Amino acid sequence: MTDQAQTGERVYKGIPASAGICQGKAFVLHRTQSPIPRREVAEADLPQEIHRFEQALLLTRQQILEVQRKVSQALNAQEASIFDAHLLVLEDPTLIDSVTSMILSRKINVEAAFQEFTDKYTATLSAIDDAYLRERATDMRDVSSRLMNNLMGRHENTDLQHLSQPCIVITEDLSPSESALLDHKLVLGFVTEAGSKTSHTAIMARSLQIPAIVGLKDASTKIKSGTHLLLDGYNGSLIVNPTDQSLFEYGQLIRRHASIEEKLQSIQSLPAITLCGKTITLSANIEQTSDIAAVKSFGADGVGLFRTEYLYINRDSMPTEEEQFLAYHSVAAALKPAPVIIRTLDLGGDKFMSHLQIPQEMNPFLGWRAIRFCLEEREVFRAQLRAILRASAERNVKIMYPMISSYSEIEKANAFVEEYKCELRSENLPFDENIEVGAMIEIPSAAVAADSLAKRVKFFSIGTNDLIQYSLAVDRLNERIAQLYEPTHPAVLRLIKSTTDAAQRHGIWCGVCGEMAGDPLLTPLLLGLGVTELSIAAPLLPQVKFLIRRLKMDDACELAAFALQCESGREILERSHALARRIAPSLFENDTP
Repeated sequence: MTDQAQTGERVYKGIPASAGICQGKAFVLHRTQSPIPRREVAEADLPQEIHRFEQALLLTRQQILEVQRKVSQALNAQEASIFDAHLLVLEDPTLIDSVTSMILSRKINVEAAFQEFTDKYTATLSAIDDAYLRERATDMRDVSSRLMNNLMGRHENTDLQHLSQPCIVITEDLSPSESALLDHKLVLGFVTEAGSKTSHTAIMARSLQIPAIVGLKDASTKIKSGTHLLLDGYNGSLIVNPTDQSLFEYGQLIRRHASIEEKLQSIQSLPAITLCGKTITLSANIEQTSDIAAVKSFGADGVGLFRTEYLYINRDSMPTEEEQFLAYHSVAAALKPAPVIIRTLDLGGDKFMSHLQIPQEMNPFLGWRAIRFCLEEREVFRAQLRAILRASAERNVKIMYPMISSYSEIEKANAFVEEYKCELRSENLPFDENIEVGAMIEIPSAAVAADSLAKRVKFFSIGTNDLIQYSLAVDRLNERIAQLYEPTHPAVLRLIKSTTDAAQRHGIWCGVCGEMAGDPLLTPLLLGLGVTELSIAAPLLPQVKFLIRRLKMDDACELAAFALQCESGREILERSHALARRIAPSLFENDTP
């Protein structure tokens, strides 16, 4: 958080979580936490402690179901499905068994046992280098807070339910259930000290169209209730005591935003085709069946990455073949004839299911994960591949293997696919005999050996997040070295180019499904490097399409040629940004005035 001045107008910077601009008085919500009691429990009273735990679980479940019902009525079933994860936490046998065991073996009260378990659980999830699993820690905190309130007979904080005047809420954090029930007529926007763009709280804010900033440290101590604020959810700026000039400039920004939104909506049903006539496939990344509506509403050409991990976590056993088939089939049937690319299981390393009891590895990110895990865990892989093959009867499903490092992994996986095709034939179960198989290029060795891999698959999809981290040996979540995470590093771009060149030589297509694909400022660079498909979060599709429809491939190729001979990632980034802003200036007018 940075002050521009000690008095008068001050500007603080956080993470933009929900787009929009609002102004109003601050309402600072300070949390007060009662100490969690810890006491010894007599042997004869232990059954009563277990009963209290069971009753609290039941009551908490009823409360979350009521929140889910209200969200479903106010918004839709897709937003309400966020709370499925909360319900799964309450049903997790690991939680129930662990807390019960601690009560019985250590003869302590349920509050102490539950607090100890959840502290360890959330700390472990929070440290994982995976955004999806880190957000499960937020789910756990939300559920555990509600359950603890029920155990101790505490009433939930109701300040936000009894607001009398419109305001901008400033607080340490908002739980997903709190943000879901915000009255957008009174809560003009909110700022939290914790959180991320991918948190369920941020998702709810976007669904409710409430401007929001997260990750703005010390906000609740720097700002006092009643202070006049201007919140910029586009850029993550919070302006305290804005001047008349700032208010005027932001008024103009609001009008420009309304204009660009109209333009984006007008092209959602149009193809992503450049000014010179080249068509680019724009696909959506999805994580679960509830994402189908977004794929359709934002005009995606299909699904370029269906992450299947959600089927495996928050449960004590593997999903059955039938469960997986129903999930994959529902997406394929809803979107056909548009293609649906299903990525095989990318769990492993730090993302194992708790019940597998996998030994801890020294470096899980370079360890037993993704395709390596699946090739050894035959029954796990068999159930998933059979489910995908059965779903392919809709004739629009493709298979994609993650974390491929050599051609031998593809050959082994393809051999399993052929084996399970034979099984399905013998069982008279339909599937697509010509189902296409592709590989993710996210390890440098795969990019260097792309010619070898291209002989054995029908398409490539470059996972830029991991490719950058593995190429540069940079953990982008490590604040001490995050500045070294550079998507436009010359080495990274040459790996991308070698991959697209190999794909072209062997007559297959090559896409990108990492974060670079969703950044309009980098779109010309990727297309110039030979990428022909981009798979991104559905809400980002209109912006990328808008830019593509104003791009000439000659300009993109010229930019790529410059990048491949340039030694500076910063210069490449600046050149790419300049081109994007030149061809689609209105797309970037939401930048800070």
